[in-house]
Amino acid sequence: MMNKINLKEKFTLFTETWTPKVIAESNGQLIKIAKGSGELIWHKHDNEDELFIVFKGQLTLKLRSEDIVLNEGEMYVVPKGVEHCPLAQEDTHFMMIEPSSTAHTGDLKTEITISSEKQEWI
Repeated sequence: MMNKINLKEKFTLFTETWTPKVIAESNGQLIKIAKGSGELIWHKHDNEDELFIVFKGQLTLKLRSEDIVLNEGEMYVVPKGVEHCPLAQEDTHFMMIEPSSTAHTGDLKTEITISSEKQEWI
């Protein structure tokens, strides 16, 4: 049986940005939390939607067609195949729910990319 998860407590366990931490799994979906400051990179996920929920701060999902600005308590699903670039205010806290097959930076592999084998559970 799984124990309940205190999200505020989980966010205190790390300081690095743009490094999602896995906190649970449900039906093949990973529930991840991350902190963001500044811009990540433009990327897309060809086969997976990506759900973002903001808990603290503001996260802008830059799309080629528009910018989606998410404030605390708001969420958005980036559809599969849509190129996006997350941009966060200083110390933004957010959650992502996505299939376990979702690559960190999608179709791009850079020095900031975290491989699925290196995903950290907290």
